Amino acid sequence: MFTGIVEELGEIVATEQLADAARLTIRGKLVTSDAGHGDSIAVNGVCLTVVDVVDGDSFTVDVMAETLNRSSIGALVAGSRVNLERAAALDSRLGGHLVQGHVDGTGTVLSRTPSENWEVVRISLPDAIARYVVEKGSITVDGVSLTVSGLGIADEPAADGNRDWFEVSLIPTTLALTVLGTAPVGTMVNLEVDVIAKYVERLAQRG
Repeated sequence: MFTGIVEELGEIVATEQLADAARLTIRGKLVTSDAGHGDSIAVNGVCLTVVDVVDGDSFTVDVMAETLNRSSIGALVAGSRVNLERAAALDSRLGGHLVQGHVDGTGTVLSRTPSENWEVVRISLPDAIARYVVEKGSITVDGVSLTVSGLGIADEPAADGNRDWFEVSLIPTTLALTVLGTAPVGTMVNLEVDVIAKYVERLAQRG
Protein backbone atom coordinates (compact mmCIF):
# COMPACT_ATOMS: atom_id res chain seq x y z
CA MET A 1 0.00 0.00 0.00
CA PHE A 2 1.23 3.49 -0.88
CA THR A 3 0.12 7.08 -0.37
CA GLY A 4 0.84 8.65 -3.75
CA ILE A 5 3.45 11.00 -2.29
CA VAL A 6 6.54 10.62 -4.47
CA GLU A 7 9.70 10.31 -2.39
CA GLU A 8 12.29 10.52 -5.11
CA LEU A 9 12.87 10.97 -8.81
CA GLY A 10 14.78 7.89 -9.92
CA GLU A 11 16.37 6.83 -13.17
CA ILE A 12 16.29 3.65 -15.22
CA VAL A 13 19.88 2.42 -15.35
CA ALA A 14 19.38 -0.65 -17.51
CA THR A 15 16.68 -2.85 -19.02
CA GLU A 16 16.96 -6.55 -19.86
CA GLN A 17 14.40 -8.41 -21.93
CA LEU A 18 13.55 -11.88 -20.62
CA ALA A 19 11.39 -14.59 -22.21
CA ASP A 20 8.07 -13.25 -20.94
CA ALA A 21 9.18 -10.40 -18.70
CA ALA A 22 11.73 -7.62 -18.31
CA ARG A 23 14.29 -6.87 -15.62
CA LEU A 24 14.83 -3.22 -14.78
CA THR A 25 17.68 -1.71 -12.81
CA ILE A 26 16.58 1.55 -11.19
CA ARG A 27 18.72 4.12 -9.42
CA GLY A 28 17.17 5.81 -6.40
CA LYS A 29 19.45 6.44 -3.45
CA LEU A 30 16.71 7.30 -0.95
CA VAL A 31 14.32 4.40 -1.60
CA THR A 32 17.24 1.97 -1.87
CA SER A 33 18.73 3.05 1.46
CA ASP A 34 16.63 0.57 3.46
CA ALA A 35 15.42 -1.71 0.67
CA GLY A 36 15.85 -5.46 0.70
CA HIS A 37 14.84 -8.49 -1.33
CA GLY A 38 11.05 -8.77 -1.45
CA ASP A 39 10.27 -5.17 -0.52
CA SER A 40 7.67 -3.23 -2.53
CA ILE A 41 8.50 0.01 -4.34
CA ALA A 42 6.09 1.90 -6.58
CA VAL A 43 7.66 2.84 -9.91
CA ASN A 44 5.50 5.37 -11.78
CA GLY A 45 2.59 4.07 -9.73
CA VAL A 46 3.23 0.37 -10.39
CA CYS A 47 3.92 -1.78 -7.31
CA LEU A 48 7.08 -3.79 -8.06
CA THR A 49 9.09 -6.19 -5.91
CA VAL A 50 12.78 -5.67 -5.22
CA VAL A 51 14.90 -8.59 -6.48
CA ASP A 52 18.37 -7.28 -5.60
CA VAL A 53 20.05 -4.14 -4.30
CA VAL A 54 22.97 -2.98 -6.47
CA ASP A 55 25.86 -0.80 -5.28
CA GLY A 56 23.76 0.64 -2.46
CA ASP A 57 21.91 3.15 -4.64
CA SER A 58 20.07 0.98 -7.19
CA PHE A 59 17.69 -1.97 -7.19
CA THR A 60 16.42 -4.49 -9.71
CA VAL A 61 12.83 -5.59 -10.35
CA ASP A 62 11.25 -8.17 -12.63
CA VAL A 63 8.19 -6.99 -14.55
CA MET A 64 5.89 -9.63 -16.05
CA ALA A 65 4.45 -9.34 -19.54
CA GLU A 66 0.95 -8.39 -18.35
CA THR A 67 2.30 -5.38 -16.45
CA LEU A 68 4.41 -4.34 -19.44
CA ASN A 69 1.34 -4.50 -21.68
CA ARG A 70 -1.11 -2.78 -19.32
CA SER A 71 1.08 0.11 -18.13
CA SER A 72 3.66 2.56 -19.39
CA ILE A 73 6.47 0.54 -17.76
CA GLY A 74 7.10 -1.25 -21.06
CA ALA A 75 8.10 2.03 -22.70
CA LEU A 76 10.85 2.81 -20.20
CA VAL A 77 14.45 2.82 -21.43
CA ALA A 78 17.83 3.53 -19.88
CA GLY A 79 17.85 7.18 -18.85
CA SER A 80 14.08 7.44 -18.30
CA ARG A 81 13.12 9.29 -15.13
CA VAL A 82 10.60 7.61 -12.83
CA ASN A 83 8.60 8.44 -9.70
CA LEU A 84 9.58 6.28 -6.72
CA GLU A 85 7.78 5.62 -3.44
CA ARG A 86 8.41 3.00 -0.79
CA ALA A 87 5.47 1.12 0.75
CA ALA A 88 3.70 3.13 3.46
CA ALA A 89 4.53 2.41 7.10
CA LEU A 90 1.64 1.92 9.51
CA ASP A 91 2.94 4.63 11.85
CA SER A 92 3.32 7.29 9.13
CA ARG A 93 0.94 10.07 8.11
CA LEU A 94 -1.27 9.48 5.07
CA GLY A 95 -0.35 12.54 3.05
CA GLY A 96 -2.14 11.52 -0.15
CA HIS A 97 -4.76 8.76 -0.35
CA LEU A 98 -4.78 4.96 -0.29
CA VAL A 99 -2.91 3.78 -3.38
CA GLN A 100 -2.51 0.08 -4.19
CA GLY A 101 0.03 0.34 -6.99
CA HIS A 102 -2.31 -1.59 -9.32
CA VAL A 103 -2.76 0.26 -12.60
CA ASP A 104 -6.39 0.44 -13.76
CA GLY A 105 -5.59 1.87 -17.18
CA THR A 106 -3.44 4.34 -19.06
CA GLY A 107 -4.17 7.83 -20.32
CA THR A 108 -2.40 10.35 -22.50
CA VAL A 109 -1.39 13.91 -21.66
CA LEU A 110 -3.63 16.01 -23.92
CA SER A 111 -2.65 19.54 -22.96
CA ARG A 112 -0.75 21.64 -20.45
CA THR A 113 -1.95 25.12 -19.47
CA PRO A 114 0.51 27.04 -17.29
CA SER A 115 -0.40 29.91 -15.00
CA GLU A 116 1.55 31.99 -12.52
CA ASN A 117 1.39 29.53 -9.60
CA TRP A 118 0.31 26.17 -11.03
CA GLU A 119 -0.22 24.26 -14.27
CA VAL A 120 -3.42 22.55 -15.42
CA VAL A 121 -2.78 19.22 -17.13
CA ARG A 122 -5.54 17.49 -19.13
CA ILE A 123 -5.32 13.71 -19.48
CA SER A 124 -7.45 11.28 -21.48
CA LEU A 125 -9.50 8.81 -19.45
CA PRO A 126 -10.37 5.25 -20.59
CA ASP A 127 -14.09 4.44 -20.77
CA ALA A 128 -13.64 1.43 -18.49
CA ILE A 129 -12.68 3.58 -15.49
CA ALA A 130 -14.31 6.93 -16.25
CA ARG A 131 -17.26 6.18 -13.94
CA TYR A 132 -14.93 5.99 -10.93
CA VAL A 133 -13.54 9.51 -11.40
CA VAL A 134 -15.36 12.49 -9.90
CA GLU A 135 -14.54 16.17 -9.61
CA LYS A 136 -12.67 16.90 -6.35
CA GLY A 137 -12.03 13.17 -5.97
CA SER A 138 -8.63 11.49 -5.87
CA ILE A 139 -6.77 9.83 -8.72
CA THR A 140 -3.22 8.52 -9.02
CA VAL A 141 -1.23 9.56 -12.11
CA ASP A 142 2.16 7.85 -12.51
CA GLY A 143 2.12 7.24 -8.77
CA VAL A 144 1.23 10.81 -7.81
CA SER A 145 -1.86 11.35 -5.65
CA LEU A 146 -3.81 14.19 -7.24
CA THR A 147 -7.20 15.89 -6.94
CA VAL A 148 -9.41 15.95 -10.01
CA SER A 149 -10.09 19.61 -10.86
CA GLY A 150 -12.18 19.08 -13.99
CA LEU A 151 -13.95 16.45 -16.09
CA GLY A 152 -15.32 16.39 -19.62
CA ILE A 153 -16.00 14.52 -22.84
CA ALA A 154 -14.37 15.56 -26.10
CA ASP A 155 -16.31 15.85 -29.35
CA GLU A 156 -13.74 13.62 -31.02
CA PRO A 157 -11.68 10.78 -29.51
CA ALA A 158 -8.04 11.40 -28.69
CA ALA A 159 -5.25 9.53 -30.46
CA ASP A 160 -5.54 6.72 -27.91
CA GLY A 161 -9.26 6.34 -28.63
CA ASN A 162 -10.47 7.90 -25.37
CA ARG A 163 -13.09 10.66 -25.41
CA ASP A 164 -13.38 11.22 -21.65
CA TRP A 165 -10.80 13.43 -20.03
CA PHE A 166 -9.95 14.84 -16.61
CA GLU A 167 -7.78 17.69 -15.41
CA VAL A 168 -5.42 18.07 -12.47
CA SER A 169 -3.75 21.23 -11.22
CA LEU A 170 -0.06 20.81 -10.43
CA ILE A 171 1.57 22.99 -7.79
CA PRO A 172 5.24 23.99 -8.14
CA THR A 173 6.41 21.17 -5.85
CA THR A 174 4.72 18.54 -8.02
CA LEU A 175 6.05 20.19 -11.18
CA ALA A 176 9.59 20.13 -9.83
CA LEU A 177 9.71 16.76 -8.06
CA THR A 178 7.77 14.35 -10.30
CA VAL A 179 8.01 13.15 -13.89
CA LEU A 180 4.55 14.57 -14.52
CA GLY A 181 6.05 18.04 -14.15
CA THR A 182 7.88 17.74 -17.46
CA ALA A 183 5.79 15.14 -19.31
CA PRO A 184 5.08 16.55 -22.78
CA VAL A 185 1.76 16.33 -24.61
CA GLY A 186 1.39 12.79 -25.94
CA THR A 187 3.01 11.09 -22.96
CA MET A 188 1.34 7.88 -21.76
CA VAL A 189 0.67 7.86 -18.01
CA ASN A 190 -0.47 5.18 -15.57
CA LEU A 191 -3.83 5.72 -13.88
CA GLU A 192 -5.20 4.22 -10.68
CA VAL A 193 -8.66 5.25 -9.48
CA ASP A 194 -9.71 5.45 -5.84
CA VAL A 195 -10.24 1.85 -4.70
CA ILE A 196 -13.08 2.96 -2.40
CA ALA A 197 -15.17 3.85 -5.48
CA LYS A 198 -14.77 0.33 -6.84
CA TYR A 199 -15.78 -1.24 -3.52
CA VAL A 200 -18.86 0.98 -3.31
CA GLU A 201 -19.90 -0.03 -6.82
CA ARG A 202 -19.42 -3.72 -6.01
CA LEU A 203 -21.49 -3.46 -2.81
CA ALA A 204 -24.27 -1.61 -4.64
CA GLN A 205 -24.40 -4.29 -7.33
CA ARG A 206 -24.76 -7.04 -4.73
CA GLY A 207 -27.31 -5.10 -2.68
